Amino acid sequence: MKLIEQIKESGGWLNRYQHESQTCQCTMTFSVYLPPAAATQKVPTVYWLSGLTCTDDNARTKAGAQRYAAELGIALVFPDTSPRGDAVPDEPDRYDLGKGAGFYVNATEAPWSTHYQMYDYVTSELPALVEANLPLLPGIKSISGHSMGGHGAIICALKEDGAYRSVSAFAPICHPSIAPWGEGCFSTYLGDDRQTWSAYDATELVKSGSALIPVLIDQGTDDEFLAEQLFPQDLQAAYEARGGNITLRMRPGYDHSYHFIASFIGEHLAYHAKALKN
Repeated sequence: MKLIEQIKESGGWLNRYQHESQTCQCTMTFSVYLPPAAATQKVPTVYWLSGLTCTDDNARTKAGAQRYAAELGIALVFPDTSPRGDAVPDEPDRYDLGKGAGFYVNATEAPWSTHYQMYDYVTSELPALVEANLPLLPGIKSISGHSMGGHGAIICALKEDGAYRSVSAFAPICHPSIAPWGEGCFSTYLGDDRQTWSAYDATELVKSGSALIPVLIDQGTDDEFLAEQLFPQDLQAAYEARGGNITLRMRPGYDHSYHFIASFIGEHLAYHAKALKN
């Protein structure tokens, strides 16, 4: 880990790092907010997965999460959304594929499979790295995210049974196998066999019997992507069919932006802090 930026914020430190990722086979950048409590003790962690076109920089500058994390005594880890670098495949004319659009899957199709291993990066390599080098409580972590990152957060919590104390999401892509964004990325990264897509689709994971973890979702009613891309009602139905605990809060008038996230991020972090400190 190479520290490339350090900013004092809300009594703690917002740090930015780079490292050579063995999983993604490129240089990866990520940010970590360490609350004031981390100066004297190890603290629990919330991982935030960002959405399409984002880097680690979007949430840390727009969500307003750090002041809540400082009060709650939790660290925040902001990974990037995809591998980066000149050698990494990309579709520069498309915002919804390639760099900035890793979709938190392990790609199996060439040429993407060499670098686009974001699921393993987020669930394995990055947690091991930060827990070994920063004052974070080993294994005491929760996960959240927005849009594509909300999809990523939920599938990580469903697939990694017991690895996360809690999960939440803002406007997540809940059924990517039938969403244009998901279909475009899944067919490119995973191939044309839709059965393989189900391993990275929250709704299909729940339908197929994955271990259930309570999930909190906030969704704006004026979100321009709600009807054609997100399908929270599908995940809700799948959870309820199995007697699972899902809280879907439809927020009147809110859109898909970070203005929406900033309005409720404090509630989400409090939700995670309760689970992390239980």
